[in-house]
Amino acid sequence: MMEFRKLTEADETAFMDYYNEWPVPDEMVPSATNYSRYNRFDDFLSGLNQRESGEDWVTNTTFFYFVGGRIVGAGNIRHYLNEALLQTGGHVGYGVRPSERNKGYALAILRTSLEYLKTLNVERALVTCDEDNPASAKVIIKAGGREGERYRQDDGMEVRRFWIELK
Repeated sequence: MMEFRKLTEADETAFMDYYNEWPVPDEMVPSATNYSRYNRFDDFLSGLNQRESGEDWVTNTTFFYFVGGRIVGAGNIRHYLNEALLQTGGHVGYGVRPSERNKGYALAILRTSLEYLKTLNVERALVTCDEDNPASAKVIIKAGGREGERYRQDDGMEVRRFWIELK
């Protein structure tokens, strides 16, 4: 059974299994799922809930993609864009745990995230990836992404920016 939902306290074991699979926690995607800055799981859940309130952040919601009770990935959905997200972050950040890549989960997570954006009355979604991530670019294109102007960061890395019509 597949589910795309928010975490609850009952998901702590599944989440820690997911988190521990990432070799470098600071490279987890989406970054909202990086547990390393928390001491306890309930603090992490509170942090995710705070992001939904719009305090200190652009209002955003994080869903986890479960398959058979196991977390295979996550999507972080930004309800609107500020200047920084317009340049590099976009409306959706998504990631798949290393052992579950190349199985179609990234596309499923992105498509489900885009459906959620529709419920927020977003008509056109921006989804980005780094220039050195052709796998993500391929997923975004499969989801209907049309590449727009790239953004060059201060470190020289280019961010590929794709627009997806949601109407």
